[in-house]
Amino acid sequence: MKKNFRPAQGKNASPKGPGKPAESPFAKYRKTPKPPRPGKNTPHPAPRKKGGATTSQKTAGSGHDHARDPRSEKELSAVTEIFPLNKYLAHAGLCARRKAVEYIQAGDVSVNGIVITKPGFKVNEKDTVRYKGKRLLLQKEPVYILMNKPKGYITTTDDPQERRTVMELISRATTERVYPVGRLDRNTSGLLLLTNDGDLSQQLAHPGNNIKKLYHVALDKPLTKHHFEKIAAGLELEDGPALVDALAYEDADDRKQIGIEIHSGRNRIVRRIFEFLGYEVKSLDRVLYAGLTKKNLPRGKWRMLTPREVVLLKHLKSGRGEKADPKSPK
Repeated sequence: MKKNFRPAQGKNASPKGPGKPAESPFAKYRKTPKPPRPGKNTPHPAPRKKGGATTSQKTAGSGHDHARDPRSEKELSAVTEIFPLNKYLAHAGLCARRKAVEYIQAGDVSVNGIVITKPGFKVNEKDTVRYKGKRLLLQKEPVYILMNKPKGYITTTDDPQERRTVMELISRATTERVYPVGRLDRNTSGLLLLTNDGDLSQQLAHPGNNIKKLYHVALDKPLTKHHFEKIAAGLELEDGPALVDALAYEDADDRKQIGIEIHSGRNRIVRRIFEFLGYEVKSLDRVLYAGLTKKNLPRGKWRMLTPREVVLLKHLKSGRGEKADPKSPK
């Protein structure tokens, strides 16, 4: 990306850095006080009836959590870390919380052998949580990997057609289970973030946060001034308006090389913008993502994010703090 391209400086851009680091997503659960012991002024809990769960309790998917929960209040209170089930799935590295809700509601998740269909169902580290029969365990440490994806790789954790996936490129990076944040097409190269931090993944993928991406586009023919202005003004595609944050010719002598900044995460949005006007995208490369750049990150290589970069990412919201970190590895 050449220096003459300048990202838009709109209301979502801010030169201010991050504030106080965000509290751990599980902090509020760790602070759960222990239940008081029964005393003179504290009534003893009602004795539990003997016997196992009834047939109607085999699926805890309707009504209140405690009404359908096969465990006692004492068992739930005895642990210091209690999580909503969808958050547990996210921090087990299965998926983002939003996707976890779909899996739970579809009946694909069980807790201690009982199918649970409520995302807010409370679980703890001692529970046996399974997704389609496979046990899920909480990740021990958060991992943040930045990759310069080459063409020819699928952005997925597994491909039934046995095509090459981005996971092959980081096979030696970590033993933790990580997954891509968003997607890059098989023929699109550039920056891709992989992590086991479900909260951060959801934050970056949420369309309301307007996380910006910068792409270098090579077209099959020069982009005309008329079409340049149409793209800058916004196009109406089949699935709605396509608005860009900034657009520039990368080289005044070669108008087939375009720089485009956009925050939309819709499928193939950059390619579809140019295809709508009759252009073929010869190559597409993401050179900036959420303030992260690919400086000194060769194609097909990866690196761990620095602690400062992680803090910056966690404070991104509606475009705040998306300027590239000057202290990033160079």
